[in-house]
Amino acid sequence: MVGSAIVRELQRQGFTNLVLRTHSELDLTRQNQVEAFFATEKPEYVFLAAAKVGGIMGNATAKADFMYDNMILEMNVIHSAWQNGCKKLEFLGSSCIYPRMAPQPMLESCLLTSELEKTNEAYALAKISGLKYCEYLNEQYGTDFISVMPTNLYGPNDNYHPNHSHVLPALIRRFHEAKESKASFVTCWGDGSPLREFLYVDDLANLCVFLMNNYSGNETVNAGTGKEITIKGLTELVAKVIGYEGAIGWDSSKPNGTPRKLLDVSKAAALGWTYSTELEDGIRLAYEDFLNNPVRAER
Repeated sequence: MVGSAIVRELQRQGFTNLVLRTHSELDLTRQNQVEAFFATEKPEYVFLAAAKVGGIMGNATAKADFMYDNMILEMNVIHSAWQNGCKKLEFLGSSCIYPRMAPQPMLESCLLTSELEKTNEAYALAKISGLKYCEYLNEQYGTDFISVMPTNLYGPNDNYHPNHSHVLPALIRRFHEAKESKASFVTCWGDGSPLREFLYVDDLANLCVFLMNNYSGNETVNAGTGKEITIKGLTELVAKVIGYEGAIGWDSSKPNGTPRKLLDVSKAAALGWTYSTELEDGIRLAYEDFLNNPVRAER
């Protein structure tokens, strides 16, 4: 999802010399493949958006896989970029790197100040390792490797798997199927109280290109809207966009996750960037993507 959005943004801005590979062409978890790619192509600028991702269920039940796959792929890419003289690398992490009970909204400086949320700790630890490796290379070898920490993302090319997707695409699929089957009732996880922030993926891509051109520094940059909504409010908004008119219930035996995750986006704002897609408009665009891509809808 993120990689394709960055490609769209680069093309929109007129960049044509893009070196792209699919996962089937280049497995980033294989060191020999990554080393051969960098040695041959010598990319000058690298956007590292690849990751193994999933929702609460995936993160909680496959911790070893999430830690290994993410850590090995990011280390392979970052290390090879440094070895081959890459001018600049941008590493994309996640807002889950911040402590579970971090002061809200979360500043970049709150990293590693207290314990992580247990449901996605393995993924968070891998992402923290990636950003720290970039920081250490900058300090030790004078590289220009930067890190961006996005909030919850959604948009074209999202994953709509019923068990392994994030909350917003999962809700899109659930309410679409409920509407199609004329279900009178939909049950959602938790109690609906957690607060979340959502950023449309094309807005993130715009920020990524902006930062590649305008920012250098060891401290990460938060990527978000600075606005939040309860999961209950989000659920009702998705139902509204899709046109589902049945009842909505909550299963409080299922986990809520972190109570609140709102990023402080003042650093990006000070650099001259802000988001452009409001949540309801973005959900409509995401739902169009879901409807127009039956293969993704069937996952």
